[in-house]
Amino acid sequence: MTAPYSLVGIYGGTFDPVHYGHLRIAEELSDILQLDHLFFLPAGSPRLRNAPFVSSAHRTAMLQAAIHHNALFSVDDREIKRLGPTYSVETLREIRQEYQTHHSTDKPVALCFIIGSDAFIKLPLWYHWHELFELCHLIITNRPGTALNTLSDLPDELKAIYKHRVVTTATALKNSANGYIFIPSTTLLDISSTKIRHLIASGHSARYLLPEAVLHYIDQHHFYTKNNAII
Repeated sequence: MTAPYSLVGIYGGTFDPVHYGHLRIAEELSDILQLDHLFFLPAGSPRLRNAPFVSSAHRTAMLQAAIHHNALFSVDDREIKRLGPTYSVETLREIRQEYQTHHSTDKPVALCFIIGSDAFIKLPLWYHWHELFELCHLIITNRPGTALNTLSDLPDELKAIYKHRVVTTATALKNSANGYIFIPSTTLLDISSTKIRHLIASGHSARYLLPEAVLHYIDQHHFYTKNNAII
C-alpha cells in the first residue's frame, strides 16, 4: 500500500559558515527519509542564539555555492527577509500553508523539521513549541558530544511528549501529516562552524572541512579573520 504523504525536509541553522557536517547530514537524511526535497533555512535573527558573524546575504550565498550541483537541495531565505526575531513556528505555519494551497503534487506533503539534539533538549524555551507537533515531524540529529541517548537527557516537560511521539522507522512519517519524533542514525562528523571560524581567525587552514567554493567565498571576502571577526 502506498503511503499517503510525501516528505519535504526543512533544515534550519545559522550556517555561519555551512560545512561538510551540515551537508552530509542533509544527504543522509534525504536518503533515509526518502525526501522529495530539502530546503536549507538560514536563520535571520535567532532568539536563542548569538547573532551570526556574517550577514544573512553572505550566509545565503555560501549555502547556494555549497549546494549548487544538487537538484534535491535549495535555499529558503524567508527568515533572513523577516524583520526582528525569527520563530520556527511562524516559518513552519507559512510553509505548510503554502503546500496546502499553492503546490500541486500527487500526494499531500508532510514537513520534516530537522534540528540537532542540543536544540531539541532546549525545545521548551522555543516560542509556541507545542504547536510544532501540529505542523511537522521533528527529525533529531545527534552531534558529537551532544547525542540524545536516554530519556534522562531530556527536561521533564519533554519526556512524556517524547515517549508518546517517538517512532523507530522513517516509514511511519509518511503515514501522518505531523506529530512524530524520529532520531535517525547518521554519520557524526566532528566539524563545527565555531571550529572553522577559530581556525581562520588564527591563520590556520580550514580546507577539507567545507566545500572549496565556500572556502573561496570566505577568502574572497576576508570573513572570520582576526581583523574582520564580525561582519
